[in-house]
Amino acid sequence: MLKSTLLKLVLFSTIFYSCSVQKSIKDRPNLSLYTINNIKKTTINDSLFFKGNNSLRKNNYGQWELVVSGNNPLDLGNNIGDLTQKLAQKQEKIFLDKVNDIVPSKFKQWLLRKFLAVYNRKIYLYIKEEYKAEIFGVSQYASDDYNKLADKYLLSLYLHSAHDIGHALQDLALVGCSSFAVWNNKTVDGDLLIARNFDFYAGDEFSKEKIISFISPEKGYKFMSVSWAGIIGVMSGMNEKGLTVTINAGKSDIPLVAKTPISLVTREILQYAKNIDEAIAIAKTKSVFVSESIMVGSAEDNKAVLIEISPNNFGVYTVLNTEQLICANHFQSATYKNDKNNNEQIKDSHSKYRYDRMLELLDKKNKITPKKAISILRNKKGLHEKNIGYGNEKALNQLLAHHGIVFQPKKKLVWVSANPYQLGEFVAFQLDSVFKNKLSKKTSLSQKKLTIAKDSFMFSNAFKNYEKYRIKSREIEKKIKQKKHIKSNEINNFITLNPEAWQVYYFTGKYYYQNKYYQAALDKFKIALTKEITTLTDKENIKNYIKKIKRKLN
Repeated sequence: MLKSTLLKLVLFSTIFYSCSVQKSIKDRPNLSLYTINNIKKTTINDSLFFKGNNSLRKNNYGQWELVVSGNNPLDLGNNIGDLTQKLAQKQEKIFLDKVNDIVPSKFKQWLLRKFLAVYNRKIYLYIKEEYKAEIFGVSQYASDDYNKLADKYLLSLYLHSAHDIGHALQDLALVGCSSFAVWNNKTVDGDLLIARNFDFYAGDEFSKEKIISFISPEKGYKFMSVSWAGIIGVMSGMNEKGLTVTINAGKSDIPLVAKTPISLVTREILQYAKNIDEAIAIAKTKSVFVSESIMVGSAEDNKAVLIEISPNNFGVYTVLNTEQLICANHFQSATYKNDKNNNEQIKDSHSKYRYDRMLELLDKKNKITPKKAISILRNKKGLHEKNIGYGNEKALNQLLAHHGIVFQPKKKLVWVSANPYQLGEFVAFQLDSVFKNKLSKKTSLSQKKLTIAKDSFMFSNAFKNYEKYRIKSREIEKKIKQKKHIKSNEINNFITLNPEAWQVYYFTGKYYYQNKYYQAALDKFKIALTKEITTLTDKENIKNYIKKIKRKLN
């Protein structure tokens, strides 16, 4: 699906490749406005670096803590780029190698370069000059290995759209982010609490080196965010005023031209808004190219709302007569009541199922604490505690998240999950403490006493089997695609690794069908139908296989 869609877009783009693209390729921020404080980076060891008042350290939980300021946007970007260079180059390689796997031929890669130029021909018009300058500063520390694709600055700019493109194409990322907010009578102290899983997936290696950034920009508010090296945008974050942002993808048409990346919209909100009204005002000025729900929590307002933004519409969803807000991957405001994409998302995807599951779990827990919120983020079962197989996209914990995170905005407290997924420790940070801390400190900036322990599931045989299943499922899928022989004991072992997952029966049924073992295929497809299948499309696909088999057997 992804390859054919991408190829069509590439071919379309090359037809319209013209001199109009040259303006965007040559556009650069006005660097004459800025100066860089060329302080040399000091390396203490492979996990601790200083650059003046800036620092990067790896804590005992495997998380990177980045504390950075700048006299101007270019200086800020330069400091970020210098400190995170190795991490950024690693992430860049992981992501672009995945793209190379999708588009392996040299000719198609040439077409891809044309596509990138055409697709991003207007992006420079939608990104603020200060963010262009910051990205330029970061980009100077990027690898030289991908210069044939685009120069360092342009490639860094394009990579800020990776989240948006991944969600639009549906195959680069599993769009299963889940988030909720509770306040007043739903929390122990009445204060707002927000929790979310960020399920952007670009390969197993991609999520290993997550960065928790604490940024002091020249203008606006100081803030923290969780993402990966090379990105200045915000996926999950909170500023010094106790304003939080998290993003959940909505259903989008495949966009024909890039505009403002969502992560830069949320970055601007975090940097320049102190309450919900100011956040909405900023979001209203933005033109985006995919649909996204932005959950905004505010210590000042002691509540959260959803800003629902898409290429052709804008809505704000505020709950009435309740003290909780739930967000999956569909819109809820009246603005999108008759939106075709959104209604299809509710009907066909796993978004509504996860919404209902969050509602069910929140109803069971009277007063939500950070620990209780984390238990919800880690939940692997389906509605009514049904065992739906590990890794099911209908689960809140799909066992692939880049990170889980919990905010207590009034206390400026945040908990960020350590690897793997949401199962490692949730490490606590207090923003005022971090920003006031002596930056020469060589140990973690976290609040050790507030750390929430690992999920015991990590130590179970079920988890070990699931990790084996993830590897084996790719092997099985590849063998089916290449029409290779699979031994019966290999199939049986595969099923035992994750027996409640519908996919194991779908893959084995597909293998048997391909090899004309129709009765065996029918048996597996029938079992698959008894499991919790992810989407309506997946279920219909299995039913179609069954119909074809019955015709052949009769």
